[in-house]
Amino acid sequence: MSRARADEEEYWHSSKFRAFTFDDEDDELSQLKESKRAVNSLRDIVDDDDDDDLERVSWSGEPVGSISWSIKETASSSTSSLEGRDSSLQKGSSSYAAFPKQVSSYSLSSLFKGEVPHIQYGQMALSDTGVKNYAPELRRPKAEYKDYSSDWSPKDTVRRMQRGKVCSLERFRSLQDKLVLLDEAVAGHDGNVITAVLIFLKRTLRREILFRELEVRQVALCHLIHFLKETGEQKFLLDLLRLCFFSLSLQLSQYREHLNIQDVEKRREFLKGCIGLPFSAEDTSHIQDHYTLLERQIIIEANDRHLETAGQSEIFRKYPRKASILNMPLVTTLFYSCFYHYTEAEGTFSSPTNLKKTFKIPDKQYVLTALAARAKLRAWDDVDALFTTKNWLGYTKKKAPIGFHRVVEILQRNNAPVQVLQEYVRLVEDVETRLNLATKYKCHDVAIETYRDLKDRIQLTAYKCKVERGSADEEKINSILNNLVRN
Repeated sequence: MSRARADEEEYWHSSKFRAFTFDDEDDELSQLKESKRAVNSLRDIVDDDDDDDLERVSWSGEPVGSISWSIKETASSSTSSLEGRDSSLQKGSSSYAAFPKQVSSYSLSSLFKGEVPHIQYGQMALSDTGVKNYAPELRRPKAEYKDYSSDWSPKDTVRRMQRGKVCSLERFRSLQDKLVLLDEAVAGHDGNVITAVLIFLKRTLRREILFRELEVRQVALCHLIHFLKETGEQKFLLDLLRLCFFSLSLQLSQYREHLNIQDVEKRREFLKGCIGLPFSAEDTSHIQDHYTLLERQIIIEANDRHLETAGQSEIFRKYPRKASILNMPLVTTLFYSCFYHYTEAEGTFSSPTNLKKTFKIPDKQYVLTALAARAKLRAWDDVDALFTTKNWLGYTKKKAPIGFHRVVEILQRNNAPVQVLQEYVRLVEDVETRLNLATKYKCHDVAIETYRDLKDRIQLTAYKCKVERGSADEEKINSILNNLVRN
C-alpha cells in the first residue's frame, strides 16, 4: 500500500504541471503562475510568431491543436461553465478558494480565425491587450464595382477611359485582346489612355513579345519611350531602344544595299527579297511599290528602246528620249508615260491610267503631271479634255481638282497662246485673282469683261491705258463706257 502511494506521489511530482497538495506552502502562487502560463499559450496560438521551443498545452495538459483537445473543447461548449468546480480547501485558520476550471466555448478553428476569448476567473477577467485584432474586411458597396464587373469591349473600354471612368483591364488576358485594346487606344489619339494601356501591357507581357508588337506600332512605341524616360526606367528603356532601333537600322541598311547593285535584274530580285523583311505595314507597302515600279520600268524600257531604234513611232522620232526610264521616281515615270503613251489603253503597263490605278496616285498629282506633259507637247485638245466633265444630262463643264489659277500658271510656263490662257482665266472663281492673272498675262478680254460685270467705270478707264491705241480692245472699252453712261 505504501509502495503504491510512493509511486503515485512520484508520478504527480514528475508531470509537467504540479498536482495540488496541502503540503505546498505557496500553492496559491503556483496556481496563479499556471493560469498565466495557460493564457500565454492561448495568445501564442493567435499570434503569428510561432516559438518552436515552447510546447503549448491546454488546461488539461494536452497539446493545443491535438484532436482530443479539439473534441473536448467543442464538447465542453454545451456544458455549464461552473461544472467541475473544486470545493473550498482550508489550511490552518485561513481558507483558500480554488480557481474554477474554465470551460471554453471556442473551438480550435475559432482560435485560428482570431476570435480570442476572455478567460474569467470568478469575477475577474484576464485579457491581453497585445493580442492582434483580426477584424473581417468590410466589402465595398456594389456601386463601386460597376465599372469593373461589366464586360466592356476594347473600344468601349477606351471610350470610358477617355471620359475619366475607372475601368479594369485585367479581363483582357489573351494577346489578341490586348493588342486590339492598344490599337483602339492609339486610334483614340488620347496620350493618357495610350500610356495607361502600355503600362498594363508592360506588366502583363513578356519583353520580347511587347517589343515585337511595338516595332509595327510606332505611335505606341514613342509613347512608351517617353514614359520610360519620365519614370527613369533606364534598363528597360535601353533594352527597348537596343532591340527596336537596332533591328530597324539593320533592316534599313539591308534595304539600302539595292543602291549599290548596278544590274537591273539583280536589283529587282534583291528588292523582291526585301519585301519579306520585318518592316512596318506602311514601309512594307512602299517596298512592294518600289519593286513593282522597277518591274514596270524594265518592261517599258525594253519596249520603248525597240520602238526608238526601229523608228516605228512618230513621237520618238519627233521627241527623242533624253534618258532611260530605269530607276526613276514614280512621278517621273508618270510624266514619261503621259508624254509618250498618253493615248494607250488601260490594259498596257505603260498606260498613264494603268499607273494611276496600280500605285493609287491621287487625282491632283495625276492632273498636274498630265497637264505638264501635254502642255509641253502643246496638245491643247488633250488639256481641254483633261478638265471637261459631263453630267448625267449630257451637259459638259470644266472642273479642275487643282484650281484653275494653277492651270493658268502651268499653261503660261509652257508658252500657251493667249486664247488658251484666257479660256482658263475666265474659269477662276475669285474675282480679285482673276483680275490679277488677266492683267499679268495680258488677257485683256477677261479683264475688260470682269470690270464690265462690276460696272466699275474708274477701273475701265484706267485699264484703257494698258491696251494699244486703235485696237479692238480699246474700242470694246469705249463701247462699255458709253453704255454705262446711258444706263
